[in-house]
Amino acid sequence: MLLFRWLVLLLFLAAAVSFAFFAATGQPRYKRFGLVIVKWTLIAGLMFFAVLALERLA
Repeated sequence: MLLFRWLVLLLFLAAAVSFAFFAATGQPRYKRFGLVIVKWTLIAGLMFFAVLALERLA
């Protein structure tokens, strides 16, 4: 659980750095990369918590 929390924190930090690069350079590839990181981090987080909820039901 602790490893998952650190992984999510680091992924959101990477997305923030990518958005900062976009703000500094104006290159849209950094914004796209940041959005991809955020999207897949949220999807993985939702799947993780869905598995936790299913374990509680069983």
